[in-house]
Amino acid sequence: MSLEPRQNLLLPNTERWPLDLDKPVLELIDVSIGFNGKLVLDGLNLKIVPGLTTVIVGRSGSGKSVLVKLMMGLLKPDKGKVMLFGRDLATVSQLEVLELRKRLGMLFQNYALFDALPLEENVGFTLTENSKLKHRDIMKLSHELIRILGLAGSEKLLPSELSGGMKKRVSLARALVANPEVVLFDEPTTGLDPIMIEKVDEMILLAKQQYHITSAIISHDMASTKRLADRVAFLHDGKIVFYGTYAQFLDSEIEPIRLFVEGAQTSRLSKDDAVSTVASSAVLDEPVVELVDVYKKFGEKTVLKGVSLPIYPKKITVLIGASGSGKSVIIKHIMGLFKPTSGEIKIFGEPIGAMDEFKLNEVRRDFGLLFQHAALLDWLTVEENVAFPLRERKVPRKEIKDRVHDILERTFITDIKDRMPGEISEGQKKRVGLARAIVTRPKIM
Repeated sequence: MSLEPRQNLLLPNTERWPLDLDKPVLELIDVSIGFNGKLVLDGLNLKIVPGLTTVIVGRSGSGKSVLVKLMMGLLKPDKGKVMLFGRDLATVSQLEVLELRKRLGMLFQNYALFDALPLEENVGFTLTENSKLKHRDIMKLSHELIRILGLAGSEKLLPSELSGGMKKRVSLARALVANPEVVLFDEPTTGLDPIMIEKVDEMILLAKQQYHITSAIISHDMASTKRLADRVAFLHDGKIVFYGTYAQFLDSEIEPIRLFVEGAQTSRLSKDDAVSTVASSAVLDEPVVELVDVYKKFGEKTVLKGVSLPIYPKKITVLIGASGSGKSVIIKHIMGLFKPTSGEIKIFGEPIGAMDEFKLNEVRRDFGLLFQHAALLDWLTVEENVAFPLRERKVPRKEIKDRVHDILERTFITDIKDRMPGEISEGQKKRVGLARAIVTRPKIM
């Protein structure tokens, strides 16, 4: 296996940053930043050492995504310095910032794919727009990464035809296609099944081992952190309160770290641990939702093949499967957003296939839906987002106020109720989406 660093395809004449542990490729020095009077990062210091993988962990809402945006030069600190390839991002021209960014790859938490471009063009977009490579050479590189990530045959599909896990892999391929020196990963394994998480981790390791790529990874996944991290940085109360190896991280006596590690240990069950603590009981009720021999085709591809699934009242049914197996397709059928190629979907015993749109909308009022990416309304505050479905249903104003106040407290988001979706973390957005779904008091979630 070659250990020669590959040429950056966007800046082929730029000498790569030296693999010198004393020369951080990216450094934040005494950085502080706040929004609407609330301090998010407070005197933070962090070095990203070349050739190593640094995993940054911390609780939801601790400021990890803000940290990534500072590293990219998308935000400027209120105080302190962000040094990228030895340059202070606050003092260089916008043109030089753009040139420095060409030495970086970025995997965004919400994919950031172009809806109108097929998968192959999304992967190669950076090279198409910013390099002199011929289109056929770009497509060759694109197809090779697509194959490595297990998406061969999907090159012509649009993002809307992909599952969340498949979109994540496309975003990863796009981050790597130009051979960057540094790649920033914002939650690279969120939404992936355990097999695909390991596959993505292996690709990140390969990029490091074969091409000396430096990685900074925002993560909640402790299994991935163990596999990938040369260094772990823990973000708490706006500061990096720990920096060291994974083993040192696990042994830390710092209270927030100890609580974080203990919580993470329950997020992955081994076979020996897989004993349900929920009392089982005979199911006597009729299912509230039922799929009967459901088939669904998209073009020539059959996604659902004779799916029969009863969902019973007052029970939690967990639907699991590999990335791209059709889980979200089933949810969209239950909501009446998709119609099956054949088969039947029943809600409260009534087939929805024969319902007109008015009747179907009445049935949907009994559903609460938490989308994979929250789907908040950008122009409304957190409190207004939670209240939105109640206002649409003409619930009395006093009742709206009481119900929203109650659910904000129960989902621990009262402190961010006046903030806009763009000002909160992805984890906080998910809690807002949950609050909005529950506030309607649905019969089915």
